[in-house]
Amino acid sequence: MEPSEILKKVRRIEIKTRGLSRNIFSGHYHSAFKGRGMAFSEVREYQYGDDIRNIDWNVTARFHTPYLKIFDEERELMVMLLIDVSGSNEFGTQGSFKEDLMTEIAAVLAFSAIQNNDKVGVIFFSDKIEKFIPPKKGTSHILRIIRELIDFKPQSQGTDISEALRFLTNAIKKRCTAFIISDFMDHGFEQAIKIASGKHDLVAIQVYDKRETELPAIGMIEVFDKESKGRIWVDTSSKKVRDNFSLWWKNHEKTIDGIFKRSGTDTAGIVTGQDYVKPLMKLFTLREMRQ
Repeated sequence: MEPSEILKKVRRIEIKTRGLSRNIFSGHYHSAFKGRGMAFSEVREYQYGDDIRNIDWNVTARFHTPYLKIFDEERELMVMLLIDVSGSNEFGTQGSFKEDLMTEIAAVLAFSAIQNNDKVGVIFFSDKIEKFIPPKKGTSHILRIIRELIDFKPQSQGTDISEALRFLTNAIKKRCTAFIISDFMDHGFEQAIKIASGKHDLVAIQVYDKRETELPAIGMIEVFDKESKGRIWVDTSSKKVRDNFSLWWKNHEKTIDGIFKRSGTDTAGIVTGQDYVKPLMKLFTLREMRQ
């Protein structure tokens, strides 16, 4: 893609996603993703009903009357975007590829984060760590991330979610909110996600295409696997073939949903060609209700 085309696409994505984050997501993001903890603010005299666990015993001894520590919420977050750049995301039958949808979702989350004065970093992964952009603040940093998303060319086509989660656990020492944006066409990452969720607040955003859930009855078709480079012919006119394919998808979804539940990972499923605002709003609202 030519530099001028990249800049135009960055601008289009910026205009759309910055507007969404400012007008729709910003307040919900603030409520759904709390700060890392509480920061000390001041002391005041104890009042009836206050939590005695917050009494400042040094000040109390000095003035011979109970004083209480007052805390403010520590708002600043560190947000990490773990973005799947494997070959399976170069697929889409509903007017856009999965990778295009992932770019927009990542941009919305990034703009929501910087409006909240949070730092944002990115891990691009395939079956290895393709690129790490350390967390920073600012619009220019977010625009760099969007440019990378649009024009990034991974060295590998495979997928290894465990590797991405291990890198997150080792590279980011302080607790952060981490969004894993992937189609989750992988397996064997349950242990890695359990370890990562013990240290960080993980959110899984699954992006998939309708044709990955069911096959249309259109006769013989050639299917190409971008990751394995394999090609096979599939007879979609066969009801048994279509039913087996649908069953495989349902079992796959059941497996990864179980992994998310057992690891305490919040999740949202987003389909190409459909509005991603509603699934994200539902995710944010569920988290707000739990705060």
